[in-house]
Amino acid sequence: MSTRISKLAGSRPTRASLVDVRALCSAYYDLAPDSGVDAQKVQFGTSGHRGCAFDRSFNQWHVWAIVQAICDFRKSQDISGPLFLGIDTHALSMPAYQSALEVLAANSVRVIIAKDDEYTPTPVISHAILHYNLHRTEALSDGIVITPSHNPPDAGGIKYNSSHGGPADTATTRWIQVRANALLNRSLIEVKRMSFADAKRADSTLDFDFLTAYVADLASVVDMGAIARSGLRIGIDPMGGAGIHYWHRIAERYAIDLQVLNSQLDPQFGFMTLDWDGKIRMDPSSAFAMQRLITAQHQFDIGAACDTDHDRHGVVCPGFGLLSANHYLSVAADYLFKHRPLWNSRAGIGKTIVTTSMLDKIAARLGRTIFEAPVGFKYFADGLLAGDLAFACEESAGASFSRINGSAWTTDKDGISAALLAAEITAVTGQNPGQRYHAIEQELGLIYSDRVEAAASPAQKSALATLTVQQLARSTLAGDAVINALDHAPGNGAAIGGIKIISRSGWFSARPSGTENIYKIYAESYQSQAHLQLILADAQSIVDAALALPDELHA
Repeated sequence: MSTRISKLAGSRPTRASLVDVRALCSAYYDLAPDSGVDAQKVQFGTSGHRGCAFDRSFNQWHVWAIVQAICDFRKSQDISGPLFLGIDTHALSMPAYQSALEVLAANSVRVIIAKDDEYTPTPVISHAILHYNLHRTEALSDGIVITPSHNPPDAGGIKYNSSHGGPADTATTRWIQVRANALLNRSLIEVKRMSFADAKRADSTLDFDFLTAYVADLASVVDMGAIARSGLRIGIDPMGGAGIHYWHRIAERYAIDLQVLNSQLDPQFGFMTLDWDGKIRMDPSSAFAMQRLITAQHQFDIGAACDTDHDRHGVVCPGFGLLSANHYLSVAADYLFKHRPLWNSRAGIGKTIVTTSMLDKIAARLGRTIFEAPVGFKYFADGLLAGDLAFACEESAGASFSRINGSAWTTDKDGISAALLAAEITAVTGQNPGQRYHAIEQELGLIYSDRVEAAASPAQKSALATLTVQQLARSTLAGDAVINALDHAPGNGAAIGGIKIISRSGWFSARPSGTENIYKIYAESYQSQAHLQLILADAQSIVDAALALPDELHA
């Protein structure tokens, strides 16, 4: 099985293919989930619960149950500070936001919402939590973000950020999931609610200008002065996401030459170009979804885009087009540890199990440690907050890094600061990130990498997620001896939800998506493109065998 690129990939969607927003929102309110059907239960993946109202996997019942479970969890942990509530631009996000506030207010939780009903990027919520909790040891704050990230327009999502500012850990999300499903099983009789109008007027509901606070603090994490002095022409595509109004304010405050390519807010996301499978997906790491900025690359010195909740980034350089996420992350780490003299000399680099091994080479040259974890930014939150990690990233184009003074900026992914860092790198070094990565390759050697994706049923995803190295019995990979096989991450010993096979000449990892019914194979070769294809072929044979389930499980 391999990625099957749709003939429509990279093209504009037809009007007939766009989601019916009215019908979608009606389904959110009308189609109650069946608590006896697994696919309709609350299920937390790598970052929150996600689903679709048409499939009865994301409806107001889910949101009521999840938010009540969060309120119960807060009480059990004595979390009594304010809860920061954020929202992105997906069609289901506003209905879910209203449902969430109905429960939070009825539970007398002090909720901080955006002034003037502004959309709120995920990193802005993390930034607000950290700022509030600074120097506090009790009555700490936490947050909820209503977002399915970069997923298609018919998706809905909700995630919980703990008091450390990042995505809640597995133990917390498991507690919330179990409690929420118990509430669904009992027809929500224990869920406290009031009307949305009353919730907005409640004394416990407070407005805050997230936009101004976040933008004013950006110079503490990115050298905005260097960008302004350079006169760089910067192109930004917000992809119709939650940060759409942030970019104009950033340009004004820091007097930088920044042009927003698209200021449309459209819950159908009809302005997007279709992703690899012919679906609309606001993924800044996909060249198919990034056609607008790629086409305009020569109009700017540097270009960048962010996904719907602005926790992911994509960087476009003239002459290079869209950089591989792995390439840009390597450049960012290499640059930051050389240009942040106030950073802790012992602070390391966090990366997920599927992120490029070029970071290992860079860390070795810099004398920094690598903390390798399963996929999920939740594994980096504590390290970023404590200063043990100064840079953390994942292959899907998510990263966060310390402030210039070495303290924590966000403990969730921040696409805005990562995008602006590309401009800082260009301004300070005189080379754009594409040129910088070429120089790194010349010094440390070429790495050939690829990622393939294909559809997988829930049963197939489960089979892949529980695959162990003992089941594989592989001694070679693309003709080379296997030197290591992993089903747990070396950094923290946590299960990776898949497998990773390593030889001296390359590696591959296979795992199911935590948010969609697809699986992914990641691979790198240190030899050649042809050798990479041999690794992928071996990897696919292993995955095909793992997914060869009895017919009754494919349903």
